Amino acid sequence: MQKDSNASREEKSSKPDRPVAIYGAIAANLAIALTKFAAAAVTGSSAMVSEAIHSTVDCGNEILLLVGLARSRRPADAEHPFGYGKELYFWSLIVAVLIFGAGGGISVYEGVVHMRNPAPMMDPHWNYIVLAMATVFEGGSFLIALREFHRSKGDMPFWTALHATKDPTTITVLAEDAAALGGLVIAAGGVYASHQWEMPMLDGLASVLIGVLLAGVAIFLVRESRSLLVGESVDREMAQDIRRLVENEHGIVRAGRPLTMYLGPDEVLVTLDVEFEKDTDSHDIADAVERAEHAIRDSHPTVKRIYIETRLLAMITHQVKDAS
Repeated sequence: MQKDSNASREEKSSKPDRPVAIYGAIAANLAIALTKFAAAAVTGSSAMVSEAIHSTVDCGNEILLLVGLARSRRPADAEHPFGYGKELYFWSLIVAVLIFGAGGGISVYEGVVHMRNPAPMMDPHWNYIVLAMATVFEGGSFLIALREFHRSKGDMPFWTALHATKDPTTITVLAEDAAALGGLVIAAGGVYASHQWEMPMLDGLASVLIGVLLAGVAIFLVRESRSLLVGESVDREMAQDIRRLVENEHGIVRAGRPLTMYLGPDEVLVTLDVEFEKDTDSHDIADAVERAEHAIRDSHPTVKRIYIETRLLAMITHQVKDAS
């Protein structure tokens, strides 16, 4: 039996209408990329070229996240009966790969080329002005993303929430902005050291370090996206609580281990077996299963689809329920 209960309405209301962190990051990175390219053209700084490439890649990445958000919100159809929620995880993986290749790879290449053929910096003052402006823009974008993340994590500790979150949009923007601020510090150090000690090679070294930083962030994002894309389950505490809720219902003797999977940031699939006494009639079974579904959904609103297979201790009957 398929139910069209409040789950669909809860699913729609739980998703943000406007990805504020992404819009803020696009605006910041677009402005920063233009100013960095201008400064790189004037001064010839390798680190500034890497930073400009970094900001351009970040701007494109945020656009891809918007594409992923839009595609993930498409309604379920015959070919995708569970919806398109995992589209968001796919596009987040693409973003992480781009950060690694286009951001980290090009920055390392640019730095190595500059180290092999170092050229003196022409006028570092423009670099300092642009880096200061970029810090303001990136800092603003980072604070927006951080505010969104704090609002979504509730009372959970920061690092625990960072690992536990299933929404790749805010975490990707947060990681990108943090890497950008770190890259600005490295670039400023490279520009200063290169000019102060008249060692142009240090500017190229700064570019290499920026690339390594981006690669590290990309590996972290790839790992998180991969886990969700291949079918990550809910944490052990939530699974145990679901089992406890079901076994507390009158008439249910035992519940099996719940099999769960994230279909999207705010959509969880739950399947489990339950056992009843051999003389339990079908009406009592249906009532107990319905109560169990309500108990699960009330305690864990992200559970949108519940499939329960019922078994009698002496004989087996099958009753599959779709709570979508």
